[in-house]
Amino acid sequence: MAQFPDSPSFTGFNTPSRVEADILDLDVKGAIPPELNGAFYRVQPDPQFAPRLGDDIAFNGDGMITMFRIHDGQVDFKQRWAQTDKWKLEKAAGKALFGAYRNPLTDDESVKGKIRGTANTNAFIHGGRLYALKEDSPALVMDPVTLETDGYTWFNGAMTGQTFTAHPKIDPLTGDMIACGYAAKGVLTLDMTYYVVSPEGELKQEVWFKLPYYAMMHDFAITPDYALFHVVPSTSNWERLEKGLPHFGFDTSLPVYLGVLPRRPGVTEADIRWFKRENCFASHVMNAFQEGSKIHFDTPEAKNNMFPFFPDIDGAPFNPVEGMSYLTRWTVDMASNSDAFESVTQLSGMFGEFPRIDDRCAGLPYRYGWMLVVDGEKPVELKGGSAGGLIMNTLGMIDHETGREQKWWCGPVSSLQEPCFIPRSADAAEGDGWIIQVCNRLEEHRSDLLLFDATEIEKGPIAEVRIPVRLRFGLHGNWANAADMGIAA
Repeated sequence: MAQFPDSPSFTGFNTPSRVEADILDLDVKGAIPPELNGAFYRVQPDPQFAPRLGDDIAFNGDGMITMFRIHDGQVDFKQRWAQTDKWKLEKAAGKALFGAYRNPLTDDESVKGKIRGTANTNAFIHGGRLYALKEDSPALVMDPVTLETDGYTWFNGAMTGQTFTAHPKIDPLTGDMIACGYAAKGVLTLDMTYYVVSPEGELKQEVWFKLPYYAMMHDFAITPDYALFHVVPSTSNWERLEKGLPHFGFDTSLPVYLGVLPRRPGVTEADIRWFKRENCFASHVMNAFQEGSKIHFDTPEAKNNMFPFFPDIDGAPFNPVEGMSYLTRWTVDMASNSDAFESVTQLSGMFGEFPRIDDRCAGLPYRYGWMLVVDGEKPVELKGGSAGGLIMNTLGMIDHETGREQKWWCGPVSSLQEPCFIPRSADAAEGDGWIIQVCNRLEEHRSDLLLFDATEIEKGPIAEVRIPVRLRFGLHGNWANAADMGIAA
């Protein structure tokens, strides 16, 4: 008998959904641009079974992939489990076998040594393959049309690391997928990998190196010449796991590093260069680009830990004011003889996270960025519960060329999930296209899919797609044109 806990991760809007569904031609308010032909994929953590230890954090739920297939002015809905090894073993047993988030010491003996990944963090298309991703495990391959699971991939045996990032990048100049993996030799190890994967699914390069200390390496960035890795002290050790504490804790005593790895054949660990700065918090990356010998790295930065579910490593209480993050530019100079940052510059006054760009500009000078914003000046009514953590109630946009910002507020009883940019065409100008994202209607316990003109978000959505099921808080997602899905246009 399923008995989910009466805790914030499993009640209100976060009540487990566990629904696989196919729904054709969703109800649309407004109009879907007829030229849109492709799919928006996103993923939510959604536990198949009640947690083994009685309670859990939301990030440990099994991956549920949602596909919004958009064509001929209509939107079709398909949702399926990412059938990981964990999901299959627990389905066969009829109960949870894996324990706490990132803590193999809490697993049932029958699954010791098995891959613990949930594929619940990102849904990413490359080379006609849908990758369901969780950074503590290999990439799970799914069919982009049917959402059937093929299984984990080691890229024809060429990948020797144990993990694959939840945030790969597509190099717009080569079409290659650039990725990395931390804890690549196992839980808590300092070992990290850098990968280059061709559109045909061939692993072209694998480079190993070590981090200054163990940390959550959730995101990274690329430029044409470099891969950039920010090491921020959300860290851990075996003592924490043995005590049953949350896997990650934030250590305010450690410095922050930016590792710069040249992107060229034959590169080794000896070629990486580490720059260092004072402690701060940063997780996701908006973009990075080169300017002569200088590298600019744009990330939402907070003075202190932004993740209350991964508490201070010394037990200090969560500080919500110091946990507010603002888009910030880190600049380092490869011509410098120093390991210090050249500058750290705040780019926006909007308190936000989940930054996105027109991905065709990945690693290149860029103009537009979008992100989820917490607008504290707007009223909030927590009817129906929050969809998870901070009330991200606003879609924000920044124009780096003019400095102009735009915002759109979703109302007092709603919150938003990560935005995603869709280009109008392959050769359209940067920013010419749409923003797509899920909106949580908290009181009604349902969800909408919103579509905006990308550079005019303040005008509000041009289409609202009514989803007749509730989507739990999701993490990341991406758009793929029909041709990228293997469908003839």
